[in-house]
Amino acid sequence: MNNRLIYNISLTCLIFVFGCTSNKPADLVISGGKIYTVNNANQVVEAVAVNGNTITFAGSEADVKKYIGAETKKIDLQGKILTPGFIEGHGHIMGVGYNELELDLSQIKSYDEMVQKVRDAVSKASPGEWILGRGWHQDKWDVKPDVVIKGFPIHKKLSEVSPDNPVFLRHASGHAGFANEKAMQGAGVKLLSVEKNKLEESEGGEVVRDQMGNPTGLFNERAMQLIDKHIPARTLETNMRALDLAMQACLRNGITSFHDAGASRENIRLFHQFKETRKLAVRLYVMITGGDSPLVYEWLRRGPEIDSSGWLTIRSIKLNCDGALGSRGAWLLEPYSDRPDFSGMPTLPMDTVVKISREALKYGFQVCSHAIGDRANREILNRYETALAEHPDKMNDHRFRIEHAQHLHPDDIPRFATLGVIPAMQAIHMSSDRPWAIDRLGEQRIKEGAYVWQSLLTSGARIINGTDAPVEPLNPIPSFYAAVTRKTLQDLPEGGYEPEQRMTRVQALRSYTIDAAYGAFEETIKGSIEPGKLADFTIFTNDLMEIPENELLTTDVAMTIIDGKVVYEKP
Repeated sequence: MNNRLIYNISLTCLIFVFGCTSNKPADLVISGGKIYTVNNANQVVEAVAVNGNTITFAGSEADVKKYIGAETKKIDLQGKILTPGFIEGHGHIMGVGYNELELDLSQIKSYDEMVQKVRDAVSKASPGEWILGRGWHQDKWDVKPDVVIKGFPIHKKLSEVSPDNPVFLRHASGHAGFANEKAMQGAGVKLLSVEKNKLEESEGGEVVRDQMGNPTGLFNERAMQLIDKHIPARTLETNMRALDLAMQACLRNGITSFHDAGASRENIRLFHQFKETRKLAVRLYVMITGGDSPLVYEWLRRGPEIDSSGWLTIRSIKLNCDGALGSRGAWLLEPYSDRPDFSGMPTLPMDTVVKISREALKYGFQVCSHAIGDRANREILNRYETALAEHPDKMNDHRFRIEHAQHLHPDDIPRFATLGVIPAMQAIHMSSDRPWAIDRLGEQRIKEGAYVWQSLLTSGARIINGTDAPVEPLNPIPSFYAAVTRKTLQDLPEGGYEPEQRMTRVQALRSYTIDAAYGAFEETIKGSIEPGKLADFTIFTNDLMEIPENELLTTDVAMTIIDGKVVYEKP
């Protein structure tokens, strides 16, 4: 046999081997509708093939046929659309779960309705048992309370229906809480004289009082700790139940990955337990709570935990640096328009921010700082800039974030792109907050720097979207709608608030997929539909990219797929 013949035979064998390998029958093929890949070209394809947990093909319906074998599972989209799995870019996974276990106050329309929910809970509780809940927001109530102090109700009605049960109800923002008399008695919160009314029981917080020094029941920011420390610790069984409920809620809402914004030692231990027992149903990207300094420094010494499978990664530190607009805790450069004696407050020393930022850059961690007010955002950007100047080698890929970045001074908008800082913003907050936020900030500040998505994007920043669940419902559709319409969920106002700041639909889709993955250093394994990436998909009943905007809110999640397996299907 001559060399030429041997070469031809060898070449034929190689072609056969590689041809068979490339056309190996897929475990799953999806076709029959538009597939938005969110790749660099924003390509729309007709079919996807999956082997194991990995995408192996994305292209035409004709070409995918060669991947279909006798054992291949086929999903016909029947005209529905498929996108990369949606990523919740900022939420509180345990809060989502506990919102299902405790009083959900997110839909109440009056203080009296809140009182009634507590009355009902008391009727089912034992004397002394705590009544807990979250989600109320006084600026969203249709009926205002009879008596209001600093914009909030007083506890009298609440205390009357719960004389034997301590009650603590967290504001939707999570930055304030409302207690009844029983809870305040147990915490030792008593009458202060008028002369001492300016003295706060907790630095960085406020106990709201009437003119006589009586506590109204409202505890702002760090003052909540006065009540929190008396609430019985949750059991492992309850925490497990809450996490399971939260993950099921994610799957129902098409969420395949979740950025958990501030996990405690107990949370992290639970996440590890769920991973080890294969109970994690959603991929978690975890930020360590900055409220536990020993925990932060323990992790800094230990180093990041990066999971190549994408199920559980811990490489970020969450710092809470100011409060929320709703509770007037957001730290502003100028006083609130509806409270001219007050500009909000920092809830963490700025020296701590720069110190943690230096250490994070040294040890390979990302810093994610909560900042809502324009002063808080400026102060955080300044601290990041200081730390980065000392570590110029990290300047190009640190991916430090500001969580919320809700209200910015115009001078600070381009600094995000210049410094490489990622604004992790929740579009749904604009929809929920904008009607009353103008009372807090006034027209000029609203128009120049509030929820300025397009200004940030045009300057070169990447935006991560989300809901801040359970502050807002986990469903991504209302947040997508808010991003592209700048309207409330009641379809108001005509044309939207500050319409020049709307995202395009492509930008909004990216903010929930590839840009959210980038914000977690995970864009190489997920966030777009490309061969080699994880087979995480969300299937929607309507074409989010094409339907009229007034139909967006009618869209549902039809199916959620993780690792190439159907984990939720709409009944």
